[in-house]
Amino acid sequence: MPLVLNEEQRLLKDTAKEFLASSAPVEALRKLRDEKNETGYDSALWQQMAELGWAGIVLPEDYDGLDFGFMGLGAIIEESGRTLTASPLISSVVLGASAILLGGNDEQKQSLLPAIASGEKTLTLAIDESSHHNPSTTALSAENQGDRFVLSGKKVTVIDGHTADHIVVAARTSGSAGDTDGISLFIVDGNAAGLTRTRRWTADSRAVSELTFDKVSVNKAELLGELDKGWDILDPVLDRGRICLAAEMLGGLQECFERTVEYLKEREQFGVKIGSFQALKHRTAHMFTEIELAKSVVLDALTAIDEQRADLGQMASFAKATVNDLYYLVTNEAVQMHGGIGVTDELEIGFFLKRSRMAIQLLGDSGFHRDRYASLNGY
Repeated sequence: MPLVLNEEQRLLKDTAKEFLASSAPVEALRKLRDEKNETGYDSALWQQMAELGWAGIVLPEDYDGLDFGFMGLGAIIEESGRTLTASPLISSVVLGASAILLGGNDEQKQSLLPAIASGEKTLTLAIDESSHHNPSTTALSAENQGDRFVLSGKKVTVIDGHTADHIVVAARTSGSAGDTDGISLFIVDGNAAGLTRTRRWTADSRAVSELTFDKVSVNKAELLGELDKGWDILDPVLDRGRICLAAEMLGGLQECFERTVEYLKEREQFGVKIGSFQALKHRTAHMFTEIELAKSVVLDALTAIDEQRADLGQMASFAKATVNDLYYLVTNEAVQMHGGIGVTDELEIGFFLKRSRMAIQLLGDSGFHRDRYASLNGY
């Protein structure tokens, strides 16, 4: 498949760009931050996005979705990265909905997927238990008590975890931390007794939460997939999330790069435009070539989802590691090339720098994904 968008996907991307530029510019994130918005995103904006069909874009038509594929969703998410738009696109549409779609039974799918597609409900995935992403180390326990399971433990850095209507929770039902066997997935109501949800304020002003499970009881009907076999669902769900997060990061680093190039064309020093300095030309040329490579990597990874390719895991880790490193580079260079004003709150470049640092850690940093890529390829 050629690594370009088709006509329908390009039209969708153009529509997303126009909508987000007018309805959700970077200034909107600044407003959410300054107002200490507890939700972490604009609920009215999310409903508009759902009305555009974005919440159900990858869901089958049987569940009121558009079945447009991840190439289309990736185009939208990339544009959201350009404006740093806060929304449940990744937490609910990618992670939560994918878990239900890949692992749910008919009743679970009928109950949740149409509500996700309409924007009526949001889901998220609770996986990490420390600051370092490593899903196989899941230790939160799920004790089998007849017709119910009792969950005890803690999850951290749960995207939109404090507002999601339902949470797909990875828990340990057998084995020990580090084993992929023995992990099970459960659908937990966001208002379940014994569940404490705490919003954490991060540098990038986005919404992540800490969830504490104090003997939270769920019935067996809320088990997602087979007992002890949750990894078979979790692994591809996380890969979808990693690729879509890479798409968001790609949009952000492109916007950051383009703003920096425009600044180099305008800023004067010693009576000339600083963009004429040879050293700065070399640095921007290097970034440009790396960005073009990253575009191809992300498009290929999105294609791997749609085509259900066997190398999905490799492509997810390749894309996330590639974009992690590039977002770090581009935001560092942007701040340096802007000089002193690059670190001021008044200039929006700093928002991209902060988002890059958080996004790099989410769903695996570069070290994690290089090791994973090597392991998947038998190195």
